[in-house]
Amino acid sequence: MDRIIEQKKGLKKKHIPIVIGAMLFVLLVGWLVFGDHSSKIRVDSQSIIISNVVQGSFNDYIRLSGQVQPKTSVLLSSSEGGIVEQCPVSEGRVVKAGDVLLVLRNPDLVQQLHDKKMQMQELQNNMRDRQIGREKEKLSMEQNKLDSKISTNRSKRTYEQQSSLYEDGLTTREQYLRAKEDYELAMSNAVLLEKRLYQDSLYLEVQNIKDEQSIENLQKEIELARQRVESLNVKATHDGQLGSFSIQLGQNIGAGSMIGVISILGDYKIQVSIDERYIDRITTGLLGTFERQDVKYGVVVSTVYPEVKDGAFRADFTFSDIVPDNIRVGQTYYINLQLGESAEAVLVPRGNFFSSTGGKWVYVLSPDGSVAVKRTIRIGRQNPQYYEIIEGLQPGERVITSGYDNFGDNEQLLLNGK
Repeated sequence: MDRIIEQKKGLKKKHIPIVIGAMLFVLLVGWLVFGDHSSKIRVDSQSIIISNVVQGSFNDYIRLSGQVQPKTSVLLSSSEGGIVEQCPVSEGRVVKAGDVLLVLRNPDLVQQLHDKKMQMQELQNNMRDRQIGREKEKLSMEQNKLDSKISTNRSKRTYEQQSSLYEDGLTTREQYLRAKEDYELAMSNAVLLEKRLYQDSLYLEVQNIKDEQSIENLQKEIELARQRVESLNVKATHDGQLGSFSIQLGQNIGAGSMIGVISILGDYKIQVSIDERYIDRITTGLLGTFERQDVKYGVVVSTVYPEVKDGAFRADFTFSDIVPDNIRVGQTYYINLQLGESAEAVLVPRGNFFSSTGGKWVYVLSPDGSVAVKRTIRIGRQNPQYYEIIEGLQPGERVITSGYDNFGDNEQLLLNGK
């Protein structure tokens, strides 16, 4: 008869792969749900800078570097063009008004002056010839006047004689009338001669005036040509320090070309370049300070230039009280400019991390310092020492403030040596 075979209890060999697969699936699901999937990178703690988040007084100021410049500068230009023949001064020299800075050579201007002088000589010669001719004509007219006077007198005497004889019946009527007509003609000629002499005198006066005007105009042209030639000696217009003056012998200088700048010494300003993010906060009247040789000096914003170039704008500072001794154009001063009142805030020391994150996030250390985790933050104001933290950090926490360029996009940093 048949024997009943009893089934063995427990895990059978064929079921082992299924069980193992199920366990692995459960582990995978658990890892996916509860596991830490953040990207990590291991970092040497000695290569980073760790700073404490603190609660403190935020001093609202910025630090600016500026160069000393004269308050007033005068542009130098050459009114005439030419080739540089002499250059007796150099850039940086203190000059006086009237000092010759460079000598130009322009043969055309010299020739023009020579031609004008020759024209003057010719005009004067011609004028003398005309005057001599007019004097001769004047003498001739005077002689005619005398002749006319004598002729009139003679005609008058003849007429009077013929008139007396005619009344006595001792001469003919024809002789009497002829004497009368000769006398009247002589008087008419004398009147016409007087009118001609008068008109000639007016004409001579007009000609003399024209000659004088011609001489005067030509003298002005000669003086202008002489001034143009003299302007080839380019001179300093003011007392001051010569700058931007890089002239070489043989250089061709065009008319109206700028050749340098004279800085009026004795009154100075400091010009700074400021990041454009501060443009709405910088106004005239803001106060600043800087130190030089352990002495603090006060300055005030006098001018703000609205033009933004390469992400920055310019502003001028003037001294509010004393001026440093031995101040020189071009010196660099570092100014602390106060933008507002101090206030309590959460602070983080400045660091290179800002250039990588733009202040939007930072790596925050765990309490034991073994891990640093990326965290979103919001930064408000900043000064040369601290960033003002508006949200995302609490006093007592620690953050990495050195650069993040080597950390990539990792969410966590595993710190070696911790």
